[in-house]
Amino acid sequence: MTASIRDVRPDDPSDAESVVRVLRAALPFSITSAEGLSFELSCAHPAKHHRILVAEGPDGRVIGAARAGIAYDSPEPGRSYLNTYVDPAHRGLGAGRLLLRAAEEHLAAHGAVDTYAWVLDEPAHRAFAERHGYRPRRSAHFLRLDLAAVTLPEPPRDGDLPAGVELRPGSAFAADPRPLFEADAEATADEPGDVATELDDYEDWLAHVWNNPTLDKELTTVALVDGVVASFTAAQTDGATRYGSAMTGTLRAFRGRGLAKLAKTVSLHRARAAGYTEAFTGNDAGNDPMLAINEWFGYEICATETRFTKTLETL
Repeated sequence: MTASIRDVRPDDPSDAESVVRVLRAALPFSITSAEGLSFELSCAHPAKHHRILVAEGPDGRVIGAARAGIAYDSPEPGRSYLNTYVDPAHRGLGAGRLLLRAAEEHLAAHGAVDTYAWVLDEPAHRAFAERHGYRPRRSAHFLRLDLAAVTLPEPPRDGDLPAGVELRPGSAFAADPRPLFEADAEATADEPGDVATELDDYEDWLAHVWNNPTLDKELTTVALVDGVVASFTAAQTDGATRYGSAMTGTLRAFRGRGLAKLAKTVSLHRARAAGYTEAFTGNDAGNDPMLAINEWFGYEICATETRFTKTLETL
């Protein structure tokens, strides 16, 4: 017997919990929650055609999931993303193959030409991707920090900060987050990757980034220089024990001053004080500056994934 495929039921809390269980089993380095998953579906831009599929085993248990959609914020038309996850305890039932097929058909129906998928750098995962016509591109690392045990750098005191530098939580921008949007847009444009991203829609950013329940605005930390946003580290949490760096960036005019280290130091201290015991982040394998910063904090690579791509024109 094989698995069966359907859409996730966004109004069914138990369905969201089942998908989160699969994601945590298949990708234990990710920050995910049922609330965040429901938000992901409800706030997705219409042009994204975002879809979460689930695979059910013969007994009706959710054993796999897939996220798929159009990269609507890319300046290159026809780009899309597709990521599949199968609970390691339930492989061999065809869930991955069926999820992949259904997601590819969905993307092709909405004009996708190329799709990109993250694949764990393990022989079985890579072989699966290559069997289905995917070819490897660039790699990225997951990094983990044991917040409960690590000795963090001392947080800076106000009097120790460089002249004109101020550190604030993201919540300080609640009344007007636009400066953070502009900083995120510039940092994202410079981030290495296969699919270029342009953040040029403030309302859309508010809807799916700023209002995302996994974004912890108190742990998010912003460095200002003479009152201008210069660097930031955005923090995600699962509301339990896991903290994740969603994005750390410094505007071009302020790079080389150690501002990202200052912001991240404060954020990590706040996270530990709030009871978080594990910190995770991800870096492109070619992003040497951020890899060096994270290694300086004590992060260690815990897994590597490769982005595979496939042309969908023949579907």
